[in-house]
Order: sequence, then C-alpha cells, then structure tokens
Amino acid sequence: MADLHLYLAAVAAAVLLSEALRRTSARFLSGVYWVYLLEAAATFQLCSCTHELKLLGEMTPLGPALGITLTFVVTVVHLFTFRGATCNPIAALESVCRGASGVGAAAVVVACQFAAAIAAQFFAAAVWSLDLFEAHVRHQRFGFRCFDPLGGTLLEAAAVELGCAFAVQAAAMHAHKLDENLRVPFIATVITAMVYTGGSISGAMFNPVLAFSVQFPCSGHTYLEYCFVYWLGPVLGVASCILLFEKIIPFLSGKSTVGPQKKTQ
Repeated sequence: MADLHLYLAAVAAAVLLSEALRRTSARFLSGVYWVYLLEAAATFQLCSCTHELKLLGEMTPLGPALGITLTFVVTVVHLFTFRGATCNPIAALESVCRGASGVGAAAVVVACQFAAAIAAQFFAAAVWSLDLFEAHVRHQRFGFRCFDPLGGTLLEAAAVELGCAFAVQAAAMHAHKLDENLRVPFIATVITAMVYTGGSISGAMFNPVLAFSVQFPCSGHTYLEYCFVYWLGPVLGVASCILLFEKIIPFLSGKSTVGPQKKTQ
C-alpha cells in the first residue's frame, strides 16, 4: 500500500507540473502559441502518468479491480485537465483532412506532442532514479529498460489497436448525446474498458505519440514493426469509425451527419 501511495504521488507530480505549465502559459501566451503549449503540457502529462502506471502494473501485482480503478481515475483526471488538447497526432491529421487546420499548424502541433513525449521519458527516468519504491529499484537494475510489450503477433496487436481506436473515436463522436456531466465518465469508461481488454496484447495505447514514448523504447521489435502496430492500427481504426458513422450509416439512413464531432485524445 505504501508503494501505491508513492505511485500516486509520482502521478500527482506529473499532473501538477503540467497544470503549472498550463496556467503559466495561459498568463503570458495567447492564440496559436497557447494551443501549442496546451498540447505539449497535456501530452507530457499523459505520457508521464502512463509510464508510471505501466511500471506499477508490471512490477507490482495490483489485481484487476485496483488496476481498473486506477486507470479510470487517472483517465478522468486527464480528461478534466487537458482543456481540449488531443495529445494525439491522428487528431491533427483529422483536422487537416477536414480543412479545420493547415498542414503547417498541424505539423507544429505534432512536433510539440513528440517533444513532450520525449520529455516525459526523461521525467520518468528522473523519478525512477530516486528509488521511491521497490518497483523503481528493480527497474533501475535493468537500466530502466523495458521488454517486448506485445503479447500477441504483430497482426493481433495491430488489430487490437485498431479496435481500441475505433471504440474510443466512436465514444467521442457520440458523447454529445449524453448529459454534459456524464460525458467525461462515459469516455473514461470506454478507455478503461479498452485498456483492460487489449492491454495484454498490445498495451492498448491507441495513440501513436503515447506509444512512441512508452512502447517504442522497449526491446523485442523494430521501430518499423512498432509503427505498423501503433500507427497503422489506430489510423485505420479512427478512419474506419469516421467512414462508418459519417458516410455509410448516414447514406443508408438518408441522413447527412451524426452531429457535433469531438476528436479522440
């Protein structure tokens, strides 16, 4: 239980650091620069917390109930604090395809996301080097290395990432139909369910920049193989979801749209 308290302290530190960056930048920046800093802060928070959650799950037996609860609570915190940031390069790509953003602006957003993902790696290593609890000590003995994150074949892992991305995108696209107070818990529940269902096969990242920070450094597969799983899978999942709900279903039902859109995280 002491280890869990220290884990929560490490997660809280990442959230508070990100929130401090958001508040500081809000006072001194505006417009497009604020959007860039918001993406960077949110991506740093997401990746840092996921590093810690993954390590805790690998090094400390939590049990399904506690693991699901932690995932849900941390996801709710993310959704409430991100302030509209997507933390996902697929969302930037989607905005370009929809004509809502230019290629240059989207490229800067993605660059900020990847820079924050790398910063999260250094932050996680710095926290682990403090030897706050036994999981950190054991991880340090391996030089902070992680090993093959895939529990299935490349095709199986890519299929899981596709399915997870599809489900989360569908939830985001239809969350507007719910009462405003239920939207965040609803999306958090879907994300938690995807993590629990597909985590043992692919890690259930369904976000290329998150996978780049957490999974790509792990041994066991090449970068190209990880790109196949964590880029192609989520891209196809999001694209197929949009195609289904905005093109196929409206065409079959004679409607033109499903309603206001919300991008995935």
